[in-house]
Amino acid sequence: MAQIPPGGAPARSHLSARAGRALSLVTAGVLAAAGVVALAGNAHAVGALGDAAAAKGRYFGTAVAANHLGEAAYASTLDAQFDSVTPENEMKWDAVESSRNSFNFSAADQIVSHAQSKGMKVRGHTLVWHSQLPGWVSGLGATDLRSAMNNHITQVMTHYKGKIHSWDVVNEAYQDGSSGARRSSPFQDKLGNGFIEEAFRTARTVDADAKLCYNDYNTDGQNAKSNAVYAMVKDFKQRGVPIDCVGFQSHFNSNSPVPSDFQANLQRFADLGVDVQITELDIEGSGSSQAANYTKVVNACLAVTRCTGMTVWGVTDKYSWRSSGTPLLFDGDYNKKPAYDAVLAALGGSAGGGGGGGTGACTATYTQTSTWNGGYNGQVTVKAGGSGISAWTVPVTVPSPQKVSAVWNGTATTSGDVMTVKPAWNGTLAAGASTSFGFTVTTNGNTSAPVVGACTAS
Repeated sequence: MAQIPPGGAPARSHLSARAGRALSLVTAGVLAAAGVVALAGNAHAVGALGDAAAAKGRYFGTAVAANHLGEAAYASTLDAQFDSVTPENEMKWDAVESSRNSFNFSAADQIVSHAQSKGMKVRGHTLVWHSQLPGWVSGLGATDLRSAMNNHITQVMTHYKGKIHSWDVVNEAYQDGSSGARRSSPFQDKLGNGFIEEAFRTARTVDADAKLCYNDYNTDGQNAKSNAVYAMVKDFKQRGVPIDCVGFQSHFNSNSPVPSDFQANLQRFADLGVDVQITELDIEGSGSSQAANYTKVVNACLAVTRCTGMTVWGVTDKYSWRSSGTPLLFDGDYNKKPAYDAVLAALGGSAGGGGGGGTGACTATYTQTSTWNGGYNGQVTVKAGGSGISAWTVPVTVPSPQKVSAVWNGTATTSGDVMTVKPAWNGTLAAGASTSFGFTVTTNGNTSAPVVGACTAS
């Protein structure tokens, strides 16, 4: 089946994700005596790109298709590299509500469940959009359409409440070209300019915690379209309309290159008081040229404090909606391309860190093993990649004012909130073998999970 365009960007010429004093060794018996209660906890998968981005205070995600999760190479690359996912098509209106008020979340649930099992964030995509819209929606009169729109937002967000980090509430509402006008759609044509504001206000009543975003393409540089979106966001912020973020799809090719003012454009939106995110990144090309363009995009995000994350639109070239243009970081055989190395380097990562096998590679996976009032125990599992390793290093950032009080099966040094752990005796691992270390944290009122960085092996 042909790939459906992301976020719906149609085919066009401009297409549109730590230290120095040693900590005391604590045995499990001492912890038990302290009254620690064992809990299952949530596993947190970390990967090379996700870890490197996290070290910069960002996420690095990918679009995911549910029907590929059963492919071992697809799932292993996803799990090893990314810390955020966006369902490609599974949350769009035609997928979840093909008949009025009859909802089917099975495919989207599969993606969300996989992401949660790996500790990944989920970006919801998308609630109100003119494309991939069931025919029954377009046939409604204004009163029924308003009711259907608000009901759709309410039902979908309620189903996923507490599981979605950011929602693309409204997608691609503006025309291409020089007019800066709204796009014709059932919502625009029948409900008027107020439908976007209404969608955001409805979304906020459903979920007070999820980030609410507007998402569009061909807005990456300053132009008539991005100016129109900018004016809307500025107006919303001034009037208290609940908008938290703006997504820039960032589909680039030779006809639509990375704009020279890309960073400045991100910054001007951030200056309005919203987060900015690169939501559907792909760059056609190959080799060093493609790698250089990816570097430009990553560097632009890193330079803007409120650029909170980046998402590439797919795991592998063979499943890309633009597969002939080989626009992603992994080729059709899941080999890392020069663009991958460039992104990892721009994020400050090392080619030896994270998953994907290879000489000296390792992964680090976090699990909260127990918790109690005022503290918790965490465990990090270190696994060798496709070749054996003789040593490993894993950085762990513990959010302030949390404090690590003990560590076992590892030697740790700390600097500020960063704890760097090396083997105590368990550094040598055969290919695919694993070991673990653990630590105790006093929360001091902050129950956030620690961030486990990229494993570095030798």
